[in-house]
Amino acid sequence: MREFVDRMGLVMERLGGTRTMGRLSAWLMVCDPPDQSLTDLAAELGVSKTAVSTVARQMEMVGMVERVPSAGREHRYRTADGGWAHVMRVQLAGLQVSLDALDFGLSVLPEDRPGPRARLAETREFFAFLMHDADRLFERWEEYRKESS
Repeated sequence: MREFVDRMGLVMERLGGTRTMGRLSAWLMVCDPPDQSLTDLAAELGVSKTAVSTVARQMEMVGMVERVPSAGREHRYRTADGGWAHVMRVQLAGLQVSLDALDFGLSVLPEDRPGPRARLAETREFFAFLMHDADRLFERWEEYRKESS
């Protein structure tokens, strides 16, 4: 399991997150019991409790993990159902900011600069395409999950 957890840390780094975020996500997918205390997570991942707490809160804010009620004072976390789909929804929704910036770029870039305008327009078109099909992508994901269960 340790190698899997470490590999997922590298995957998350490639996706723009932190290695600890990937390792935490991976461990919460495979650990037993499925909810773990910050102390347990820190010990398992070999990082400080503060680091785990910070990363767990970040992941909770984007819907990847959720805090679980516990009898004691210590926070416990588990993987949230649909966490990765939620993260992708948030990321795709953020494409609107990119489209706005590209629209602005096209509005201020002179017409006599066809090369740069073409590059901006192609990038804008790609992001618009992703947003156009995003809702259908998530519908297909839900259909796929129902069929494969």
